[in-house]
Amino acid sequence: MSQGFTIPRFQLPGFIAHIGARLPQWPHALVLVTGLNAALKMKLLPEDSLSALDGKLFRIRVNDTGGEASFTYYGGLFRPVFRSDRTPDLAFAANLSAYLQLLARQEDPDTLFFNRELSIEGDTELGLVVKNMLDAIDWPKVPALLPFQRP
Repeated sequence: MSQGFTIPRFQLPGFIAHIGARLPQWPHALVLVTGLNAALKMKLLPEDSLSALDGKLFRIRVNDTGGEASFTYYGGLFRPVFRSDRTPDLAFAANLSAYLQLLARQEDPDTLFFNRELSIEGDTELGLVVKNMLDAIDWPKVPALLPFQRP
């Protein structure tokens, strides 16, 4: 459980997902891969696990916003996928609050999964690799690596 602010469980009103699903989805993928590539550059992701991601297709869906991002990893970079003719190797789906709780380390993926707040579909072994990569990130060090600091 994290200290400080606690992110409550919430679900945005249904009309938001209805509208969000009709908006272009490519910005979500661009923002996501930019963040992932920044994490690569800051050496936050364990390099020994990256080879397991090579050529795999991932999809992250935020149910209550209607947003979705697909991406892949190859050539040493995460890259957005705007259209794909194949099923993702690994797909995640959850409400915004669940993702925020994961990022804040307020909840772990296993708890969210078993509480049916996080859906994971696809390659189980790949899912474990991704989970272990996220668990290996030393989050307290992240603010010190950012180029801007709060005064």
